[in-house]
Amino acid sequence: MSRPTFDLRITPWASVRWRNPGEKSESLEQADKLSLEDLLIKAHEIEALLFGPPPALSGLLRLLYALTARVTGLDEAPDDFEWYDRRADILENGIDADDVRKYFDRFPGRFDLFSERPFLQDPRLAEESPKRPGVNKLVIGRPAGNNAVWFGHHWDSSPVPVDSAEAFAHLLMWLYYGPSGRCATRTHGAESKADVSAGPLRSSLSYHPEGRSLLETLLAGLTLPDEHVSRENDLCPWETDELHDPTEPARAPSGPCSQLTGGWQHALLLFPDDTGDHVVDACITWGRRHKAPSMNDPYVIHQTSKQGNVYARPADAGRALWRDLDGLLLLDRTGSTTVQRPDVFKYTDELGLFHIQALGFEQDGKTKDVQFVSSRTPQPVRQIRDDDPNTARATGDLRSAGEMYGQRVEYAVKVAWAGALDKKTGPCAWQEEAAALYWPQAEDLFWERLAKEDFTEAWRDFLRLAHETFSTVTDGYVKGPRAARAIERARLELYGGRRKKPSTSS
Repeated sequence: MSRPTFDLRITPWASVRWRNPGEKSESLEQADKLSLEDLLIKAHEIEALLFGPPPALSGLLRLLYALTARVTGLDEAPDDFEWYDRRADILENGIDADDVRKYFDRFPGRFDLFSERPFLQDPRLAEESPKRPGVNKLVIGRPAGNNAVWFGHHWDSSPVPVDSAEAFAHLLMWLYYGPSGRCATRTHGAESKADVSAGPLRSSLSYHPEGRSLLETLLAGLTLPDEHVSRENDLCPWETDELHDPTEPARAPSGPCSQLTGGWQHALLLFPDDTGDHVVDACITWGRRHKAPSMNDPYVIHQTSKQGNVYARPADAGRALWRDLDGLLLLDRTGSTTVQRPDVFKYTDELGLFHIQALGFEQDGKTKDVQFVSSRTPQPVRQIRDDDPNTARATGDLRSAGEMYGQRVEYAVKVAWAGALDKKTGPCAWQEEAAALYWPQAEDLFWERLAKEDFTEAWRDFLRLAHETFSTVTDGYVKGPRAARAIERARLELYGGRRKKPSTSS
C-alpha cells in the first residue's frame, strides 16, 4: 500500500484573499486555497492569508518569513545597502518562481505531514512514545482526558478525525504556544521523562506589519541578518540532515531562519487515515530536555521589570491594540518598565505605511489557556523616526491621556461602590461596566484624532468620556444621602483624587 500523504508544498491547504478577485493569473486560477509553493510564487497577487486561529497564523508567518528569506537570498547580508536594494527589487518584481521550485526540490518529502521525515514532527515518537494522547489533545479547545465538555462533545473513546490542514494549524500552536508540565512519557536512550517546558511564545502577543499584499507583508517581516550569518549554519529544522538529539542542550540561534523556526520544546507526531486527508491520532511529548536559549523574538514587545527581568508583553484579550503603541512607534515612554519595540519595526521605514496586526494567545505561563487574541490597526500607521520627536511626543501624549483616564474611571467607580456599600475598595461589577463603556469609545476617539493628526488638548475629550462613563454607571444608584455623598466624592478620582493636606510639624 502507498503511504498516505499531505504535502504542504503542492497540496492546496491555505485559504487566501486575493487582491483583485476574479482575475486570472498567468499560471494559476484564483483558487480558494493554495499550496505552500504557490503562496510564495503568487504572494504579490494575494492580499492576505485566511488561516487558522490567531496563534496558528502567528506561527505560519514565522515559517513564511524564513522561507521568503531563504528563496530570495535575503537570509544573508554581507552588505547592508545591498540587502535593502535586493529587498526593494523583490518588492517590485515579485519572488522568482524558479528559485522557489529549486528550493523545494532540495528537500523532497520534507514538507509532507506524513512522510518518513514528516514536516515539523519527530518520527522517532512512534517507538519512543507509544502512549498517544490522541487527536482530542491535539486540537486546542477540545476536551481530552478527564476534562469537562464545554464547547463540543468529544470523547477519547470515539475521537472525531480532524482535517489535515486544521491539524497543521494545531501543530503550529503546540510548537510555539504549548504548555509546560505533564506530558506523555518519551524514552530516548537512557532518558525516560514525562514533562516538558513551555513553548517559546507562550502567553505572548506578536506584532506583524501588514502590507497591501502578502509579498509586502512577508518582506516587511524580515529582519536584517548580522554580517556573520551564513545560510550554511543558520538552518531550519527541515534543512538538517539528521534529527536533533533531544537530550542535548539546544544551540542559540545563529541567524534569522533558525531564530524563527527553533526554540520549540514539544515534539509531535501526527497519524493520518488511509487517504491522508484527516488526522486520526497524535503523539505529544517533550522535544528537548533542556530549555532552549531565548530566541529574542523580533515580533514581541520586550519589557524590563523593576527587578531587571526581560519578558515579552503578555497577550490580553481585554486590551485594545492602540494601548500598545507606546512599544511599537517609538513614543514617549513613561512608567515602571523599560519598553523595547519589536526589532522588525526597525526595518520597515523604507517600505511605506503598514497596518499592524497583533496575534497571540492569552494564557498563563504553564497550562491554562484563556482566549485567542487578534486585532489590527484600522488605518495604516506611519513609523515614527528617532528624528521626529514632536510627532512621537504628541502621539504618546494622546495614548497616555486615553490610558490615564481609563484607569482613573475604573478606580473611581470602585471607590464609589465601596463608599456606597461601606466596603473595602476592590474589584466590582461597576468596574467591569465602566471598562466596557469607556475603552471601546476611547479607542475610536484615539484613531479619529490620530487620522486627523489633531493633538490639541486631546486629554479634554478623554476626560469628558470618563465623566460620561462614571455618570452612566453610578447615576441609577443615587438613592440616598450616603450613596450620593460617596459617589460625588469618588468623582474627584477622575482628577487624580483629593489632594492630601500637608502635614504640620508641632
